[in-house]
Amino acid sequence: MQLPALTFSDDQAEAYDRLAAALLGAGIDLAEGALAPAAEGRTSVLAVVGKAGSGKTMLLAELYKGLKAAGVEVISGDYEGRKRKDRRTLAILAPTNKAASVLRLRGVPATTIHRILYTPVYDPEYEKIAEWLAGTGTRPVAGNLAIAGLTDLALDRAHAFYQQVASIPGALAAAGLKGSDFIKGWKRREEPLDVGFVDESSMLDERQFEDLREIFPTLVLFGDPAQLAPVGQSGEMVFDRLAEGRKLILHRIHRQTQDNPILDLAHALADEGLGFEDFEALVREKARADDRVVWAERVEAGLMARSPVLVWRNATRVRLIQAFRNAYGAPEDRLLPGEPLICDGIELPLKHRKKRIDLEARGLIKGAQVIYLGEGTREGFARLHVIGAEEPQLSAASIIKIEKPEEEEPFIPHAARMGATFLHGAAVTIHKAQGSQWEEVQVFAPDLSAAAWSGRSEAGVPLWKRLAYVAITRAQTRLYWVVRNRLARPQAPLSIEDLKRPAAPLALDAGE
Repeated sequence: MQLPALTFSDDQAEAYDRLAAALLGAGIDLAEGALAPAAEGRTSVLAVVGKAGSGKTMLLAELYKGLKAAGVEVISGDYEGRKRKDRRTLAILAPTNKAASVLRLRGVPATTIHRILYTPVYDPEYEKIAEWLAGTGTRPVAGNLAIAGLTDLALDRAHAFYQQVASIPGALAAAGLKGSDFIKGWKRREEPLDVGFVDESSMLDERQFEDLREIFPTLVLFGDPAQLAPVGQSGEMVFDRLAEGRKLILHRIHRQTQDNPILDLAHALADEGLGFEDFEALVREKARADDRVVWAERVEAGLMARSPVLVWRNATRVRLIQAFRNAYGAPEDRLLPGEPLICDGIELPLKHRKKRIDLEARGLIKGAQVIYLGEGTREGFARLHVIGAEEPQLSAASIIKIEKPEEEEPFIPHAARMGATFLHGAAVTIHKAQGSQWEEVQVFAPDLSAAAWSGRSEAGVPLWKRLAYVAITRAQTRLYWVVRNRLARPQAPLSIEDLKRPAAPLALDAGE
């Protein structure tokens, strides 16, 4: 087996060979770059598991390159062209927008699970442009399309964008076109695909797993066994139930991660004899030696606007949110532009199923991180920026809830009759943070101390260790270990300047 030019560790090389053999059995020859028809009735589920820094993402990326070079068609979820009888397909998925965006930044065209379950229906005129960009049609003449204001220069801009980023909506937006014009609706996927790669698969619940098995005869899960399992699954992840021969385990931590103090702390948690006080001593030691770890005496309000404080207890989350809003002088009866939100789901009756699909397909799935930009132009609407979405800015009917300490009912400063619902996002639980990463992360250590004192375990591992592991590995460049229940006031007012981009107004009035 000829491996890619990239130097693999021994366990990565073994995993690559095992996966290549499974793909060969499915008619995809990575070594020869050749494709054969898919075998009817053949199914396979494999898992690549390893802790942070073990090279799961690097392996996924190299497999993607090999499949693409062999001629496999990558399904991005934003447009699917005419189906050929002989085509072989690959979709790379993540449970959240943020997790998918982390892969896209590394050159891997990932999308969310929802965007594969539901496919967009394009207006026929715009579909001609999409077919040309995707390489399945000829270049249209702008003047021959029934699209007002479209020029050949705009088509040139769309083509140039698509050469850099293989996103049809992104390319059409570069041409000055709006998603609300060219996407007319969404439909449940009717035909299966071939190969599915699922990153952050520790977050999958049983229903999502079964949906994916129906779509992909060959399914490969990439996950971290040290993370927290989905709520209600008794500490078990979907890949835990696979036979041992179906799980490929990556053990080695690679050279580029060995000088990373954040990952050093994460892997120190594997020591069964390590107690919470010992771990905090280790954090303090790392902070003295490396500025990528900060022993913090207080929470920084300025960081909370884009990177939530990670906590264990819900009461802590609510108190920190209230402190954040007070620090910025936010009035009780309205939101300030720049306040962070978390999507808590969609409140729509069954008769509005199409509108629900539309909202979710545009990124407003449960757990999505959103920045409030301001009031919409219609009553009950809010302008929003969805973190990690390919078309992040939109306007949607919104119900925004602000919880307060010791009050059962949340305050609602923004209320549509029905639509997307949001909680404040200045602080989130560590469970909800899974699948996301931020440049800088603040972890509220008093909550982890409380988890340690509780003596609780999950799947045989002390709960505080699982919480600490997940929280620490959300940080990409700097970890703040906050040891006091205090808040440092912000140095500047809230702003949305870092998010400036023309919004794509959407007709998502759930009340119609």
